Amino acid sequence: MRAVSLVPSLTEAVAVSAPGRLVGATDWCSHPAGLDVTRVGGTKNPDVDRIVALAPDLVIANEEENRAPDLAALRAAGIEVLVTEVRDVSQAFRELARVLDACGVGSHPRWLDEAEAAWSSPPLPERRTTAVVPIWRRPWMVLGRDTFAGDLLARLGVDHLYATHEDRYPRIPLDDLRAAAPDVVVLPDEPYRFTADDGPEAFPDLPCALVSGRHLTWYGPSLAEAPRVLSEALRAAHR
Repeated sequence: MRAVSLVPSLTEAVAVSAPGRLVGATDWCSHPAGLDVTRVGGTKNPDVDRIVALAPDLVIANEEENRAPDLAALRAAGIEVLVTEVRDVSQAFRELARVLDACGVGSHPRWLDEAEAAWSSPPLPERRTTAVVPIWRRPWMVLGRDTFAGDLLARLGVDHLYATHEDRYPRIPLDDLRAAAPDVVVLPDEPYRFTADDGPEAFPDLPCALVSGRHLTWYGPSLAEAPRVLSEALRAAHR
């Protein structure tokens, strides 16, 4: 089995569960550290010719992270493409099992069992809180409806205020975000890299939680520690 992954979180999942199966991954596939495979460009602009030259048995993709024309070009070249869809935590576990099975992993790896156990009873705060969750600035964009990260936060007792918006990632003016008066502003370090010096200053009167984007948006081995890591970051925002 020779596989190419175009999804960073799935790259990590396959690499730690089936060492040697991956022959290619994107430039954004940063985990596991030291992954030694051919790099095939970005998630939105993969080098199709380079992927074809690797002669993979399977390319692993995601309907949100990857572009349909690139996947169509790979299929036209005779390559099997497995496209995942992940909109909530339960679906993430189903799709992870499907990907690992397609890569010849015969049983649940330990990290997947640990992740399922962690999310079966995640830590909950004393009371539910509200949030806005920017994912970009210039323009400001936030989590909207039907997102994996939104479902993950809800399971940790955090209800983001644009969960019923008609768009999945709506553009909301900064003044409107402030006026929404959430209990907390959740600022991940990807896809936009919010930091202590870039993000919180836009919300001077609101608590801000700087969180790991890998733990908020990735569906892979990071899911095992995500409940603890995110809960600690959320609690720290209110101290």
